[in-house]
Amino acid sequence: MSDLSTRPYLIRAIYEWCIDSALTPYLAVRVNENTEVPVAYVKAGEITLNLGAGAVRNLEMGNEFISCNSRFGGSPFQLFIPVEAVIGIFAKETGQGLVFQGSDSQQPPPDSGGEETKPKSSGRPMLKIVK
Repeated sequence: MSDLSTRPYLIRAIYEWCIDSALTPYLAVRVNENTEVPVAYVKAGEITLNLGAGAVRNLEMGNEFISCNSRFGGSPFQLFIPVEAVIGIFAKETGQGLVFQGSDSQQPPPDSGGEETKPKSSGRPMLKIVK
């Protein structure tokens, strides 16, 4: 089985849905040492970026990173965002989109098919009669 993350595919899907729906795609990013964004616009360790066609140029959305050229306060800036730093992607106009829970590395490993663990029993049945 593959260890490919679904995150980059979901980001691209919501981005395309926004564009097809004539909505503005916004990307919420957790800023860390691997992200290249204008620090003057970072608030509480996060930045929200407009990925609309009028706001960015040369947009690349790969499986490992998202990059593009943009302008902030009139100054050009090359953005570089690792996919694992993406908090979510949504449409500005409706707020619809996806928010990711933690990083892919924090996801629990899939069931190995080993011995099942059963919850502790209180000795009493948990079912109720419903009429």
